[in-house]
Order: sequence, then C-alpha cells, then structure tokens
Amino acid sequence: MEHFDIAIVGGGIVGAATFYKFQKKYPDLRIALFEKEAKLAGHQTGHNSGVIHSGLYYKPGSLKAKNCIEGRIELLAFAKEFSIAHEICGKVIVATEESELDRMENIYKNGVENGIEGMKKLTPSEVKEREPFVECLGGIFVPATGIIDFVGVTNKMVELALKINPKSCLYLGHEVDHVNHKELSEIVTNNGTYSVNYLVYCGGLHADRLAKKDGVNLKEKVVPFRGDYYELSDAAKHKVRNLIYPVPDPAFPFLGVHFTRMTDGSVECGPNAVFSFKREGYSKTAFSLRDTWDALTYRGTWKLFFGNVKYGIDEYRRAFSKKMFLRSLKKMIPSLTMEDIVPGRAGVRAQLLSQNGDTRDDFRIELHGTSVHVLNAPSPAATASLSIANHIVNTAEEHFNFKK
Repeated sequence: MEHFDIAIVGGGIVGAATFYKFQKKYPDLRIALFEKEAKLAGHQTGHNSGVIHSGLYYKPGSLKAKNCIEGRIELLAFAKEFSIAHEICGKVIVATEESELDRMENIYKNGVENGIEGMKKLTPSEVKEREPFVECLGGIFVPATGIIDFVGVTNKMVELALKINPKSCLYLGHEVDHVNHKELSEIVTNNGTYSVNYLVYCGGLHADRLAKKDGVNLKEKVVPFRGDYYELSDAAKHKVRNLIYPVPDPAFPFLGVHFTRMTDGSVECGPNAVFSFKREGYSKTAFSLRDTWDALTYRGTWKLFFGNVKYGIDEYRRAFSKKMFLRSLKKMIPSLTMEDIVPGRAGVRAQLLSQNGDTRDDFRIELHGTSVHVLNAPSPAATASLSIANHIVNTAEEHFNFKK
C-alpha cells in the first residue's frame, strides 16, 4: 500500500494551492493530491468568471477580506513569475438607480477600511470615459481588480509541487469513497487504497459530504447555485472595455450580473444565481435525485427560499428568458440588443447554508482529528487560494507533527 505524509482531497485551485504550499515549505514530505475527475479544476475553478477580486466587498477583519487581499497580491506575483495569462485592468461599479447610491457609498467606505488601493469615485461622465456605452448615476473605479486564467494557475501549482518532490503524486480519476482512521489513516478510492498521516479536504461542492464521511458533526449543508452566462457577439464586444459591475444587494451573497472581459478577449455577461438541482449540473435541465433530495429536505434551503421569494422568482425567470436577461444587462448598457448576446457557459457555486437559511458568508476551515476541512470557500476563494493555503498550512503546523 502506497503511503504518504499528507493527502489532499480535491483538485480545484484551493487543493492545488495547498499542495503547492505544503510541498514548497516541506520539500521532503511525500504528498498526494486526489481528484475524482480526469483533469484538474473541472468544477468551480474551471467555471468561474476568471476575475481577480480586489477584496472590496468583504467585512473588514473577516477571513474573506484578509485572504482575498493577501491572496491577490501573492497570486499576481505567481502569475508574473510563471507567465500565467492575466491583466490588472480595473473595474467600474455603477449605480443605475437613486436607491443604489447609498449602497455604493457604503461599498466605497468598506473598501477604504479594507485598504483597497487606488479606488476613485466617478461621476457619470467619468464612467463614460472608461466605459463609453454605460449609462449610470455614478460609479467607483477599482484599479486593483483584474482577470486571470485560473485553470492555468491550478495546473502550474501542481506541476511545481511535483517538481519539488518527484515522490509526491497526483491521482486523477480517484474518487474518495471513505477514510478508515486507524494508527494511520487509510483513504479508500475507486482506484485503490492509500495510507496517510494527515489529510486536507478541499472538496468544494462536496465539502459537506466529505466532512460527514470523515466523522465531522456538521449541521450545515452545501446548497448549489447555478450561474448562467451569455457572451457578447463579435459585433458587440467593443461595448465593454474591461469589467463592469452593478451595485450588489447586501441581502444576498451574489454580486449580480456583470460584464467581464476574459483573458482570451471574449466578453461574458452574467451570472444569474438560481438553485441547482445537481451539484455538478451545468445545464438548465441538469438533475440529480440525490442532490435535489439533499437540498430540498434541508430546512435551511426553504428558509432561504421563503426569505428571498421575489429575488428567486426573478432569477429563475431570467434563467429561462433571454429577454429578461438582456433587460438586466441593459440597465448598465442600454444600447445592447438581442443580437448582441449569445448563450455561453454555466458554473455552479457551493454555498454552505445554515439551518436558519443564512449563507455562511465567510471562509470556514476546521480541524477534525488528523484532518483539516475546508467547509466553505465560495468566491473569492480562487483569488484568495494561495492565502487560504497559507492558513491551512499554519493551522496544520499548530496541531500536527510536521518535520522539515
């Protein structure tokens, strides 16, 4: 039986960053990364908007704020050193209704408190200088925001870790079924059994299920939300120079539909946010009986639904109506037409939901026996991944017996 000092479960960007950080700090440790898919970054990492977040929105002092800001700086240094496609192009947040101006002011103050560099309030004419097709009542320019190839980052992190110690391993197509905790822990997968000293779970959409398999008494559940994207046609791409965001509703954990110029030059519009009937369902009709039963028999899901009935209905209508989706986009760019947008891809976000329907908005990382569990790491986890990995390594060092 193959033996490893550390096993990391989950090959998204957080798992990859954790693999890289552990291996870099402890080059002699033998580490295994287990991923159930045939490639890395196959789910949340490979289906997100590719935005490097500044840290503007998050509560000062929270793990999200701290890790996003520190992680952004480290991510940029990594991208420059290893030639990962990226650009710090900045974004504008725009208010299109009077009711949004006070909320925009609160976002600006939050950004100041978080130390976001270079922010500037914009008049409508100043917004037009940056994004000529936007119509608004005012805005904020956030120069620290950018775009990046997160899949490229993930693959490079794993590549570097394996170069540091060739005795470490990446196991693709290995789904963890369960773990037997004896003197050494045994990881049982669909393709073999392995012994390890310590484990780190970075399971994303399956974080709660992996935690329960490991004996964690977790009261919350991961509830999936799908986000659908459109793309601007070639004839309309000139209407967006960089990134354009609305003023978000603080009562809901999503930022609203926005415009994102990607690293390949395409421009995405979205995402919306609707309950997904499948944790890994990337189409409007994707369905899993197990996933649906899990979510709809959970009290927290219904608490969330009943507390956001109008929002949820509007999101579902927009998911199935191109006309309604366009109407949301036209709030910021009125000149867009039906011919300007074409259906794009979709992503699914893992949201840890409490029993009373509150979204666990901060990152959540907990110890259990000889394991570390990343229980909640939604956006901006990709931006924050290297900082989250530092946090995981530091947490493990405090409680486990590592030797350099």
